[in-house]
Amino acid sequence: MELSQNLKIAIEASVKAGKKILEIYTSDNFIVEYKSDESPLTLADKFSDEIIKNALKASSIPILSEEGNVLGFNKRKDLKQLWIVDPLDGTKEFIKKNDEFTVNIALVENKRPTLGVIYAPALKVLYFSEEKFGSYKLELKTSTLSSQDYSRAIKLPVSINKNSYGVVISRSHLKKETLSYIENLKNIRSNVKSIPIGSSLKFCLLAEGTADCYPRFSPCMEWDTAAGQIICKEAGFELIDQTTNTEMLYNREDLLNNSFVVK
Repeated sequence: MELSQNLKIAIEASVKAGKKILEIYTSDNFIVEYKSDESPLTLADKFSDEIIKNALKASSIPILSEEGNVLGFNKRKDLKQLWIVDPLDGTKEFIKKNDEFTVNIALVENKRPTLGVIYAPALKVLYFSEEKFGSYKLELKTSTLSSQDYSRAIKLPVSINKNSYGVVISRSHLKKETLSYIENLKNIRSNVKSIPIGSSLKFCLLAEGTADCYPRFSPCMEWDTAAGQIICKEAGFELIDQTTNTEMLYNREDLLNNSFVVK
């Protein structure tokens, strides 16, 4: 499998960061701080952010990360390329120790994600995609990655015989609007099944073919969705901004996403 240089850099960065996240996850060094918006922050967030930023420097492309100093809009508004990173997506799931947390890395070009990597360190599952390349799933045998591992990557979606219409929902951010959306679906589809799961793994279940729809009406940021959007898109799904009724765009002045539906 021939990967672009930027995709290789992003994959290797995610796996390296994931290894450090796992070290903290399985240790007693579990200090939790809280940011100004009351969202949790751990040492894993900080170390992962540092590892990823150092790795992505090789690309000479500016980085927008959830952690650290966020690039101001005046400095990034005219950028043609931008890395958008969530060094630890699903920090609440990390703290709960339910394994449903990820590293998200996306490359955005002219406001659209063109490359995405989602790595779930505790599950040792890697998802990656690039525009016109397709989406892939790779189950790692260890917390490291070798060039031979890529030969085992599975192209997504996988053909799955399902007898239900799967709707992925958040474990930690479920709103009444989401419940209403599901109830409306039940009026037009048979056997609608809710699938609760944390972090950007929701996108991954869609890309796999395990689920069919992801409605999101609770707040989230650009770094929560950019990698998942391109992984889903290359697997045949669309992420539609419910305010603009078009594909969600990135590197906006306001980094807070509108409500969206992926299907």
